Amino acid sequence: MTGLVIDKLSMRFDLPDGGAVQALQDVSLDLKQGELLSVLGPSGCGKTTLLNIVAGFLAQTSGEVRLNGKPVHGPDAQRGMVFQQGALFEWMSVRENVSFGPDMKGTPKAESRKTVDHLLNVVGLQDFKEKMVYELSGGMQQRVALARCLANDPDVILMDEPLGALDALTREKMQSLVLKLWKETGKTIILITHSVEEALLLGERLVVMAPRPGRIHKEYRLPFADLGVGADLREVKKHPDYAPTREEILNMIWNMEEEIMGRSEETA
Repeated sequence: MTGLVIDKLSMRFDLPDGGAVQALQDVSLDLKQGELLSVLGPSGCGKTTLLNIVAGFLAQTSGEVRLNGKPVHGPDAQRGMVFQQGALFEWMSVRENVSFGPDMKGTPKAESRKTVDHLLNVVGLQDFKEKMVYELSGGMQQRVALARCLANDPDVILMDEPLGALDALTREKMQSLVLKLWKETGKTIILITHSVEEALLLGERLVVMAPRPGRIHKEYRLPFADLGVGADLREVKKHPDYAPTREEILNMIWNMEEEIMGRSEETA
């Protein structure tokens, strides 16, 4: 059985004062191999907590995560993570960063070099492979982070706001790159974002999470990611279903934020 299964996942954080925060409650998702899922929701709805449990960085309170039929217990090379900030080794070159995973696994140097050269070519950094990371722009660093993740050949790529710190033009270029890599590699991808437009463009499936406790409020299946592969994303936004869906989701999240603010005022 291939794919990622999130089965009735719950997460409670116990506080020093004896209280507790229920971050997630009975979250269930079933992703087939090669699906691209974007996750939206107001602040505090548990998006990053969910991603960290799938990555193996956190142990859930109850429920289970299974990848290809096997329970997830801790980090594993089958699940690669791309963070908002690249989390790169600044004292290493671009090539050294991308080859780090294969080198740690003992991949033969010739094979590793071939893989790294191919990935740097795919992400448009072939001419920068000997540059140090600190010499690169933010967008280039995120390309290095994507290439480094792919070098480990994970089954699932987890992205936590990977494009959030980029300027608008660079972000659009990176969105196109994510779609290109998704189609070319056939990887399963889960993308966390605060941008409704980005979630619509990059989510073959999109889930909106509700807060306190974090849970799935609504799921969409969308055509925009497939339409955007190799296309001008600005043209994709002209699709007749794009604007109405965006407005529906914006209103949904706005209402959730208003509810959260109301609760805060009541307890103040």
